[in-house]
Amino acid sequence: MNGLLAGKTVLITGASRGIGRGIALKSAEQGADVAFTYRSSVEKAKILENELKSMGIKAKAYQSDAADFVQAQKTVEQVLVDFGKIDVLINNAGITKDTLLLRMSEEDFDRVINTNLKSVFNMTKAVIRSMMKQRKGSIINIGSVVGISGNAGQANYAASKAGIIGFSKSVAQELGSRNIRCNVVAPGFIETEMTAALDEKVLEDWKNRIPLRRTGKPEDVAGACVFLASDMSDYITGQVLVVDGGMLM
Repeated sequence: MNGLLAGKTVLITGASRGIGRGIALKSAEQGADVAFTYRSSVEKAKILENELKSMGIKAKAYQSDAADFVQAQKTVEQVLVDFGKIDVLINNAGITKDTLLLRMSEEDFDRVINTNLKSVFNMTKAVIRSMMKQRKGSIINIGSVVGISGNAGQANYAASKAGIIGFSKSVAQELGSRNIRCNVVAPGFIETEMTAALDEKVLEDWKNRIPLRRTGKPEDVAGACVFLASDMSDYITGQVLVVDGGMLM
């Protein structure tokens, strides 16, 4: 199969819906074999797996919680057995528990940090040995513009996404000599199931704040991920690629 990712195996966490789903489809479109994890959406995962297979590539869904260290290790081991290698890891699993700090519980903070940040440590730790052996790999961590600018009511989310940036830059420095790259894609306002519940007026306000005058789509983020996963970005590491229609500038 032709495409920018032909011959590569991509592992994506939290891909049964939203941005992760968009990345999985775009990766398959570009010729990659796709392994992906999901935590609870069994039916959606099955639908995506079948959709990916119909595109003529190898695809498999794994029920696994990336925030659990042991599960992350076991999942990566199984993917290596099933696919033979992992060329690209895309850490996408994430949740929000938005509320003002005054009202934020310890559980609200811990759950977001574990799901969004600890999962990145768990999965990266699990794949690097095999990537070091093959002397090549691309790790892409999904951050957020909120991790750069902060946002009222999202202290936990902002902390987790800012943590991803510091973690990724450190990994890029540690593993660069082994030809393993690590970058962050930081989306802005992307239309997903999470944003679908927003009021129409709120959406319009957001659009007016964005120079491109539209909200992003999962495919917009997926395009950036494909570029960083491909050999076209072989000399790019330790970077934060902001995909926000110009909102942050």
